[in-house]
Amino acid sequence: MSEILDVAIIGAGSAGLAALREVRKHTQRFVIINDGPWGTVCARVGCMPSKTLIEAANAFYRRNTFAEFGIQGADALICDIPAVLRRVRRLRDDFVASTVKTTQELGKRAISGRARLLAPGRLEINGRELHAHNIIIATGSSPVVPKPWSALGERLLTTDTLFEQTALPARMAVLGLGPVGIEMAQALSRLGIEVTGLGSNPAIAGLTDPQVTEVAIELLGYEFPLHLGKKAELTADGDGLEVCVGTEVIAVDRVLAALGRRPNISNLGLETLGVSLDEHGMPPINPDTLQVASLRMFMAGDANDQVPLLHEAADDGYIAGFNATRSVPVCFKRRTPLAIVFADPNIAVAGNRYQDLDHAKTLIGEARFDHQGRARTGQCNKGILRIYADMESGRLLGAEMCVPAGEHMAHLLALAIDRSLTVQDLLRMPFYHPVLEEGLRTALRTLAAQLPAGQESDLAACGEFNMEALD
Repeated sequence: MSEILDVAIIGAGSAGLAALREVRKHTQRFVIINDGPWGTVCARVGCMPSKTLIEAANAFYRRNTFAEFGIQGADALICDIPAVLRRVRRLRDDFVASTVKTTQELGKRAISGRARLLAPGRLEINGRELHAHNIIIATGSSPVVPKPWSALGERLLTTDTLFEQTALPARMAVLGLGPVGIEMAQALSRLGIEVTGLGSNPAIAGLTDPQVTEVAIELLGYEFPLHLGKKAELTADGDGLEVCVGTEVIAVDRVLAALGRRPNISNLGLETLGVSLDEHGMPPINPDTLQVASLRMFMAGDANDQVPLLHEAADDGYIAGFNATRSVPVCFKRRTPLAIVFADPNIAVAGNRYQDLDHAKTLIGEARFDHQGRARTGQCNKGILRIYADMESGRLLGAEMCVPAGEHMAHLLALAIDRSLTVQDLLRMPFYHPVLEEGLRTALRTLAAQLPAGQESDLAACGEFNMEALD
């Protein structure tokens, strides 16, 4: 290609596609390059197939509440795991197809192959050199697998291979109990697999609030054994594996490694850019513009190793695409932090985490869902919500939770935090009866009780009935 491009986008995942959408508004002199299968990590091996598996697992698990509802015959139900996995792949393929459509129409401007940087503004792809005024790196990430484990072959699974299985074994260990590990461990257990969860971190699922962590560990521990705060060693044992944790040896058929993902930046040529690289090979990146040093280069999505979430990757792509088509990069204010783990109960964090608070200036409101009315009617009465507010103003700062419908409450709280609302502001809002969000109101009321009393004529002062059916 003899022309000098305005923008070259390396990577066609969520960040790359978001960048493409913005770049196309301003120029047609671009290419998008992708190494490996087209379609985003989210659609192929991440968010969507995992949630499809979780939905099947939760549907089957609900049989355990049938007797309480007066429904008989639950013991006769079986889970056809091959059929579950076929549905996962069928829906997955639909999700992937919808992302691929975006690039199929680009013709020669969509290039398959592995790109390598040669210098600022220069890259090589398939033996051809391209020149671009701006380069966006959105190469995504890959599962972390310790090198010694590669010898385990098919006995070791990652989320890149889990959903390709046509069947699953009777016994599995899940190593790594961050968000993905917790989701998959619970889902596999609910499908009827004997699961053991292992994590070197004493906390789980990205939680930092010790009380929420304690409740989450207790609830998950009722479903499958957890080994936390200890390093696990793997050794082959015939067709299976032995997992050693301290003095305990656990025999399993397969292991799912959920140890996180690392940016796909090896052999990318970042060392040719003339900027310093850190111990992980990462160049300096401005978090507000995503610009690499002072170069006309931007890193977006999982590739920049900042916040590996789809909505953040999409924002990254927008920022990178926007700044790649402007003469001077613009600083962006980022969204209120929001993270959700699709366990049951949902685990979520909105706004500031517990560990990031100034506890000398922070109040905490708490609600437990053991006796929450709506939760009891649905046999989901378990979990805890903790909300954080500024001691002087009552402004909402953040929340951590492990509660039913936490994915919705987290969104509501993120909106309130983004708008700088106070405890009283939220208590002025209507809470319909009976809904699970009444538990959120309980936590807000425990916060309000710690703040100076407001006007009695203000509906924010409306108190609770002290009756489980009504609060």
